[in-house]
Amino acid sequence: MIEIIPAIDIIDGKCVRLNQGDYTQKKVYNENPLEVARSFEDAGLRRLHLVDLDGAKASHIVNHKILESISTNTSLTIDFGGGLKSDEDLRIAFESGAAMVTGGSIAVKSPDIFQSWLKKYGSKRIILGADAHNRKIAVSGWQETTDADIIEFISLWQEEGITQVISTDISRDGMLSGPATELYRDILRQLPELYLIASGGISSMQDILDLDAANIPAVITGKAIYENRISLEEIGRYYAKNS
Repeated sequence: MIEIIPAIDIIDGKCVRLNQGDYTQKKVYNENPLEVARSFEDAGLRRLHLVDLDGAKASHIVNHKILESISTNTSLTIDFGGGLKSDEDLRIAFESGAAMVTGGSIAVKSPDIFQSWLKKYGSKRIILGADAHNRKIAVSGWQETTDADIIEFISLWQEEGITQVISTDISRDGMLSGPATELYRDILRQLPELYLIASGGISSMQDILDLDAANIPAVITGKAIYENRISLEEIGRYYAKNS
């Protein structure tokens, strides 16, 4: 059974979504992220992908109070990302209640720092963010595409001990156009031991079922829930049927 992970993206303390990572295409869905997180918990979801978009822009953690509020008032297992660039950022994130953190740009631009986090905290707490455009790794809030092939990039970090990877196809993120299933199949074909978390493009429960059929371990969905393309009741029924 695929693990369904809802997403909350934060700007100015509010729950928002962007299209393809574009800050000028911002839509506010709820001004109370804790309320949203509690609705996920009530539906039977157990994990939350929380992204500090202000932090991603500022290159340091910003919305740690939101993280603390959700971690204190729900039992959700939170993986947190966005702007984590220093040991101090990580300390704040973990002390604020993150169970795991995701690093993407830093794994490209400051691999020594990311490697030190992996050694200190272990693969259960450090997730690799591998976001791509045309199968090339993108960094800096997706404003910069590198020459690094996504599978080669993940493979190098897997050799260093990474076991969990969140991979977003940028061209699909927030577009409700369906996930990059073939990309995820290709990644797992070459790296079958990976706990791969698909992200971007989810438009319906059927998209999630298709990823499940393709043996993708986990999926992140945000906009499809907020736009009522997927109801929390549907997700609850899926978990009840398959658990």
